[in-house]
Parts: sequence; C-alpha cells; structure tokens
Amino acid sequence: MERPELSIAVQRAPDEVVFQLAGEIDVLTVAKLTAMVNEILLEPPARITLDMAGVTFCDSQGLGTLVVLSRKAQHARAVLALANVGDFLLRVLDITGLRSALMISSSAGHLRSDATPG
Repeated sequence: MERPELSIAVQRAPDEVVFQLAGEIDVLTVAKLTAMVNEILLEPPARITLDMAGVTFCDSQGLGTLVVLSRKAQHARAVLALANVGDFLLRVLDITGLRSALMISSSAGHLRSDATPG
C-alpha cells in the first residue's frame, strides 16, 4: 500500500499565513502539519489559514490535530481558520460535533491562490 502524502505550500502576508494543503491528513502526516504550524506560532500572525481545497482524506487523528492547532493558535492570540473545506469534511465535522470547535472560512483569506510567495 502506498504511503499517504501531505504536501504543504506556505504563503505569507504581513498579517496572515496560508497553508495550502494537498493530500491526506492522517496519523502518518499530522506530525508534519503540526510542526509547520507550531513554527509559525513562535511569531504568530493575526491569522493562520489552512486551505483545505486539496485535502482528499482526514482521519480522526487529523481532526483532533486540527482542533489542537486551533487551540494553540488561540493561546498565541492568533486565529486559525479552515478555508475551502470540502463537503465530505464538513459532514465529518458535523457528525463528530467538531464543526463548532473550528473556525471555517468561506475563502482562503486575503491571499489569492496564484499569489507569488514572498
């Protein structure tokens, strides 16, 4: 069986960092996502957006990690929001009751997907 992958592209603006996620958020990939968000939280922007448009799967470990990262961001006085959340993930969040624990944005914040990293 092929190992699931999660690719993470980072775009920075003065008040926001956007993580464009593609692939699977699961027990094998959450450490990578956690490490990258924790690094940003050392000097947090006002807003951290996880662009979920390319996410194909999210298991219970992934869901728990999203909640933990959201709480860590709150403690760092930053907002962590999920953008472009697919229908499958919205259903899972509703079923598990976690939708209310996460901020879900209708768009990927201030940065456009074709913005050049700087």
